[in-house]
Amino acid sequence: QVQLVESGGGLVQAGGSLRLSCAASGSIFSFFIIGWYRQAPGKQRELVADISNAGNTNYLDSVKGRFTISRDNAKNTVYLQMNSLKPDDTAVYYCNAKSIVNYISYWGQGTQVTVSS
Repeated sequence: QVQLVESGGGLVQAGGSLRLSCAASGSIFSFFIIGWYRQAPGKQRELVADISNAGNTNYLDSVKGRFTISRDNAKNTVYLQMNSLKPDDTAVYYCNAKSIVNYISYWGQGTQVTVSS
């Protein structure tokens, strides 16, 4: 069992920055691939970025060069640094942890990011 708690969302003007944090507890953090997803009103949830236990990363094309995902296994925390934010980035951002042992997936409660134009 893994518990995930996101923080760092908020309201920011276009061009601004936010850093999201996802703190995990309850299991061996390094055995999980951690991803940040987002869901805007009326749209499907989409993968924004993920990072493996080895530090390999993947990004949604529209955020490449603006967002950076990182993890600190000692602190059981994953970060999403978001720069040059655009109104289209407005969404609820969710942290996801997927076990590399049994592929069970866990979700956080989400944090709202709103980018004003």
